[in-house]
Amino acid sequence: MGKDRKINRREFIRRSAATSAGAVIASYPGGGVEAAMPAPQDSPNGRIQVGFIGTGARAHQLMDDMRGISGLQITALCDAYKGRLERAVERTGARAKVYRDHRELLAQGGVDAVFIVTPDHLHKAHVLDALAAGKDVYIEKPLTYTVDEGLEIVNAVKKTGRVLQVGSQGVSSPLQQRARDIIASGKLGQVTMVRASYNRNTAGGAWIYPIPPDASPSTVDWEMFLGSAPKRPFNLERFFRWRCYEDYSGGVSTDLFIHLLTTVHFIMGAKMAESVVAMGALDRWLETRDTPDSMNAIIRYPEGFTLVLSATLNNESESERGFQILGTKGSLQLGGELVYTPERATEDNGWIVDSWPRALQEAYYRDPKVQQSEMVRRWPPKVVEGSQRWQAVGRRDTSLHIENFVSAVRSRNQPYEDAVVGHHAASVAHMINLAAKHRRAVDWDFSADRMKGRA
Repeated sequence: MGKDRKINRREFIRRSAATSAGAVIASYPGGGVEAAMPAPQDSPNGRIQVGFIGTGARAHQLMDDMRGISGLQITALCDAYKGRLERAVERTGARAKVYRDHRELLAQGGVDAVFIVTPDHLHKAHVLDALAAGKDVYIEKPLTYTVDEGLEIVNAVKKTGRVLQVGSQGVSSPLQQRARDIIASGKLGQVTMVRASYNRNTAGGAWIYPIPPDASPSTVDWEMFLGSAPKRPFNLERFFRWRCYEDYSGGVSTDLFIHLLTTVHFIMGAKMAESVVAMGALDRWLETRDTPDSMNAIIRYPEGFTLVLSATLNNESESERGFQILGTKGSLQLGGELVYTPERATEDNGWIVDSWPRALQEAYYRDPKVQQSEMVRRWPPKVVEGSQRWQAVGRRDTSLHIENFVSAVRSRNQPYEDAVVGHHAASVAHMINLAAKHRRAVDWDFSADRMKGRA
């Protein structure tokens, strides 16, 4: 935790300079209005032709968020379930062509970039194949299924020179950018503690999704879904509810914590955690999964703060949601809105000094330093700074995130949430799972950019 790992404010802002398009922040009261950068214009080369590897529910959301973004055209689709493909073709106005698997799609010259929206265990193969085929990549979080996959992808991006953006869209939110700027300004003082939670309390929130009535071996390509995962008999629950199973997903950590981790790294200017301890449990959804339905983790960062994460699929209390960034001079609450609250901590040693001899007590209160630092009844009242609130007004974060990807594709500059950022956020999530599974601390090797030891 040496000083050489800390960063100054200028470097922090330079590294975190992700921008969004088409949104503003409205503040009330006492705030301002902040406009984001304008949307990128069409390049002279025309539209960016996009292929989708995976057309499940999240892919359809992304397609909806693409509407209104200039310069994009969906031309190619592939998926392991025919029903989702049919609906995706419909969403593209029947303009997109369906391919049997991702390799056929990648071989097409009419695809400039791909959106990879597949189960976690397939990410590495799909990303590496796409990069090798000369395609730019938008990959849904998490970037990886294991820690070591991250370095393979980082090296492949460097080798091919392609653009890669991870799809944890919060970092394109103007609220998160405002939070980043407030923290970098020093307004919170020294931040030593960050708390964040992400909870759910429904079967759908626990990934027990409805299964289409027409799903069967004739409409589902089971072998395509399995990929490199352990071979198992055909199973619709595993296919449509894959996040419930370790064979395909990191569960709570790689679905929910990954958003929290990506945001904390962004707003705090942090690169990577140095040590993780965690505890997970499966208490409620016993018949539907082998991944925990509750997870808690304590994570230490070399930048000088500790992150406490909590997630459960068994409660959705409004009081246990979002981020709390706690500094010596103030705090930020980040969720549906951003709230700044100054610290009210004041020295008041009256109950101690009142036990001193009277002459010493009176001399203590005559000291100008004491009069400056201690809030006691004998001093004149003063006005202190109040809270501030901001709300985001405008388009959805996902749409802004896609625009950032489009801008990166056109400029050939990597976006903020590039392969390195994605590797680190996913790695912390994997470390949490390993720490919980083995009930021991898991540490990071910064020189090798990978976990110390083996699980």
